[in-house]
Amino acid sequence: MDDTALLLARWQFAFTVSFHIIFPAISIGLASYLAVLEGLWLWTKRSVFLDLFNYWKKIFAVAFGMGVVSGLVMSYQFGTNWSVFSDKAGPVIGPLMGYEVLSAFFLEAGFLGVMLFGLKRVGPKLHFFATCMVAFGTALSAFWILAVNSWMQTPQGFAFNEAGQFVPTDWVEVIFNPSFPYRLVHMVLAAYLTTAFVVGGTGAWQLLRGRGNGGTRIMLSMAMWMAALVAPIQVFVGDLHGLNSFEHQPAKVAAMEGHFETRSGAPLLLFGWPDMEEERTKYAIEVPKLGSLILTHDWNGTVRGLKEWPREERPPAAVVFWSFRVMVAAGVAMFAVGLWSLALRARKRLYDQKTFLRVVTALTPVGIVAVIAGWITTEVGRQPYTIYGLLKTAESASSVAAEAVATSLVAFVLVYFAVFGAGAFYMLRLMSQPPHPSEPELPPNEPMRAQGLMPAPVMGHAPTSATSPAGAGEVDRRSGEGARSAGEGNQP
Repeated sequence: MDDTALLLARWQFAFTVSFHIIFPAISIGLASYLAVLEGLWLWTKRSVFLDLFNYWKKIFAVAFGMGVVSGLVMSYQFGTNWSVFSDKAGPVIGPLMGYEVLSAFFLEAGFLGVMLFGLKRVGPKLHFFATCMVAFGTALSAFWILAVNSWMQTPQGFAFNEAGQFVPTDWVEVIFNPSFPYRLVHMVLAAYLTTAFVVGGTGAWQLLRGRGNGGTRIMLSMAMWMAALVAPIQVFVGDLHGLNSFEHQPAKVAAMEGHFETRSGAPLLLFGWPDMEEERTKYAIEVPKLGSLILTHDWNGTVRGLKEWPREERPPAAVVFWSFRVMVAAGVAMFAVGLWSLALRARKRLYDQKTFLRVVTALTPVGIVAVIAGWITTEVGRQPYTIYGLLKTAESASSVAAEAVATSLVAFVLVYFAVFGAGAFYMLRLMSQPPHPSEPELPPNEPMRAQGLMPAPVMGHAPTSATSPAGAGEVDRRSGEGARSAGEGNQP
C-alpha cells in the first residue's frame, strides 16, 4: 500500500470507529441505568421509576442497534484494508474478539428481547434478571474489546511462529496485560459519565422548558449524583492510567505533554503548539516542575522527551497534545458540574437554578466529546505502531489501491451521515419529550406474525387473532365448524 492509500485507510478506520464508539459508550451506561431504575421500581413500588425505565428503554434500543451495525463495518476493514495485521495478529486477537461475540453479544442479544418486550409476559422478577443480564453483557463486551486494544498497546504473553505471526503462550498474560485494568475501568467510568450527562442534560432541558415533573427531576438528580461521585473517581483512575502509560508507552506521554527535551523537574505545559519539524513546542505556557510531579510524583523527577526516539518512531505530537487537553477539559467540566450540583442540592435549588440548568443542557454531549478525544489520544499516541513497538502501521496494511480506499471512504461518509444521522436525530426526538406518567412500553402488546397463510387451528378451536389473506384456510373439520374465509376472522 502506498502512502496515500495508507493515509486514506487510517482515516477510514478512524472515521468509522469514531462513530461506533459513541453508541457503545451510551449503551454501557444506559443498560446499567435501566437496571438501577427497574431495581428501584421493584424496591419502592413507585411507578415513576417504571415510567423512566420505559422512557429510556426506547432510546437504549436505538443506541444498541446502531452500535451493533457500526461495529460490523470495522470487522470487515480488518480483511480489506488491514489484512497483514489480521494475518500476523489473528491468532491472538481473533479468539478474543470471538469470545466477545460468543459470551457478551449473545448474552445481550438473548435477553434484549425479554427486556424490551417481556415485562407483562415473564413477570417483574424474571424481567429484572433479563435487564441485569443485558447490563452485564454490555460490560462484558467492553471487557473483551478492551482486552484486545490493551494487548495492542502493551503486548504480553505471546511468541512468534515460523510464519512471523503472534501466537499466544499465556492467555492470562494476553488478557490481563499491563494496561488492561486501567483501560477497562477508565472506559467503563467514561461510559457512565457520558450517560449521566445525556440523562442529566435531557432532564435539565425539560425543566427549562417548563415541562418538569417527577420523572424529569429524578433524571436530573440521579445524573448529578453520578457526576458528583464518579467524576472524582475518574480523575484518580486517569492518574493511575497516566502513570501506567508513562512506564510502558513513554513516547505517547511525551507527545501528550509536548516535551521534546528530557528534563528533571519538567514543567507542565498547559498550552502550546508542538512542532515536529523544529522539535519544540511553540508558544508554550508552563507551570514549573508540575509535569514531573504529576508523572513521577516527584518535583525533580525525570521526564523523557521525544528526542529520545528517532523521528520515524515519534507519534504526531500536535494531535495527541490537543486531544489530550480536550479530554482533560471535558473531565474538569464534568467534575465542576458535579461539585456545583452538590452545592445547589444542599441549598434545595437543584431544579430551579436557571444558570445551572442551562450549563447542564449545554454539556449534554460532553461525555461523548471526552470519549472521542480519549480514543484519539490513545490510538494516535500509539503511532507509528499497530502493535506497540513490534508491528508498524505501514507494515500492517493490505495492498489496495488508493482509488479503491478513497471510494469506500466516500461511501462510508455518505452512508454513515445518512443512516446514523437519522438514528441520532430519532434519539434526540425521543429525548425532546418528557417522560409521562404510565409511560407506554414498546409496541407491540401482542405477538405479530409475518403476512402469510393462517396456521392451522390448534386443539379444535378456530383462530382468534388477526385476519389472514382472504381464503387462507379452513377451520378444522374435526371440530365440526363450518369453513369460512380467513378474511372474516381477526388479523394475524
